[in-house]
Amino acid sequence: MQIKIASVFVDDQAKALAFYTEKLGFKKMADIPMGPTYRWLTVVSPDGIEGVELALEALGFAPAKVYQKALYDANMPCTAFVTTDVEAEAQKLRERGVVVRGQPENMGPIKAVMFEDGCGNLIHLVQPL
Repeated sequence: MQIKIASVFVDDQAKALAFYTEKLGFKKMADIPMGPTYRWLTVVSPDGIEGVELALEALGFAPAKVYQKALYDANMPCTAFVTTDVEAEAQKLRERGVVVRGQPENMGPIKAVMFEDGCGNLIHLVQPL
């Protein structure tokens, strides 16, 4: 068994695609209309494990909106991305106009900082120590 697709809910798929590709440097993998209101949209990290995709899921399900807002309001990340140099990566994100919350902090076995994706989510940027 493998994990091939992880998902994040986004409030606007077009805006999310622009953010994840232009600000984070991910590449669009799939963009398939699935009926009048649903779009299967995924991105991949050029530095990530081949075949693993991140689905940018539309908030078409009312409880998903509540869950996303609850996480955001509680200052909790919806997912985490890993880097080998959190300090340098956070600086690159800031230079690209990404809202990075605070400075990377040591948290036991990791050093981490959160950033906003502009689509309703906080993402934890983590460097294993």
